[in-house]
Amino acid sequence: MRYVKITNEKIYDFLERLKNYGKLYAPVKISDKFYDRKEIEDVREIAFEYIRTLMPAKKYFVSPTEKMFEIDIEKGEYKETLENIEPFVIFGMHACEIVGLRILDGVYLDKYPDIYYKRKRDAGIIVGLSCLPDEYCFCNLTRTDFVDVGFDLFLHELPDGYLVRVGSPNGHKIVDENTDLFEEVDKNDIDAFRAFEEKRQEMFKWEGSFDNMRYILELTMEDEVWDEEVEKCFGCGNCTNTCPTCRCYDVQDIPDIDGKKAKRIRFWDSCQFRGHGLVAGGHNFRGTKRDRFLNRYICKNAYFYGLGTSYCVGCGNCTYFCPANIDYLKNLMKIRSMTEVKNG
Repeated sequence: MRYVKITNEKIYDFLERLKNYGKLYAPVKISDKFYDRKEIEDVREIAFEYIRTLMPAKKYFVSPTEKMFEIDIEKGEYKETLENIEPFVIFGMHACEIVGLRILDGVYLDKYPDIYYKRKRDAGIIVGLSCLPDEYCFCNLTRTDFVDVGFDLFLHELPDGYLVRVGSPNGHKIVDENTDLFEEVDKNDIDAFRAFEEKRQEMFKWEGSFDNMRYILELTMEDEVWDEEVEKCFGCGNCTNTCPTCRCYDVQDIPDIDGKKAKRIRFWDSCQFRGHGLVAGGHNFRGTKRDRFLNRYICKNAYFYGLGTSYCVGCGNCTYFCPANIDYLKNLMKIRSMTEVKNG
């Protein structure tokens, strides 16, 4: 892998030049508590210190609502609606979310690629950014706290700038076309990178591994912890909306009011909605809130063989944004009977 360095004095020039490669999206602070990604005009708005955003980066690749095709019923004509996708750059994705995007790749770019997803994936440039965990993060347990592939550039914080890992042909192109912004990595930078990584590992609240979690969940489906927690759940679907890897969607055909034309749309769905498991004839495969609640835990901890990890990347979004204050990680810890490690 290729390594270069960019200093703090040049970081905003770098961000400005990223706009030459497409629309620039990055995290910004939108309130005292929350961050979200938006298209950037002033690069000094970008929040380097953010930990999570209201909506995950998947929204740029799997749109919350998307028109698939139109039908002219009178003419009997079908027209696929593939919107023109312009190049774009997502700056500041953390390692766990990049792994999440790779999981989506495994779903949408497998044997039968999804054309809507693929067009956006091909148009996107990913620039990762290092981070320090808060009390909600457990990506170390899911082994998603460091990422080797899936990005074009990845910036690791140094005292005076960033060590940059180059991870793709697009990443090499950006560096080669902007050589005045970058310099060679020296021993001090390597030592600082090592120190940052050690500090990051020490900040995680828990230690251990979730490799066997999927089996433990299957063996404890009748445990009373689920009865206690499901009573808190509103069934709002906020946990799945904010999850980087939840990918369920529903499809609807919507006719025009005159009945002459129609369109088919797909939109984000949630396994926490009653209608998610409802099929023709009125049967519901997950008819109770307990069934739906437990299904999410089992689904998120199922094994994704393509990456050798679970579908949960340990970001903590579902807990942080849950209006019912359901703590996803602590529920897993109750089941796993792991020991909390407190630092300090």
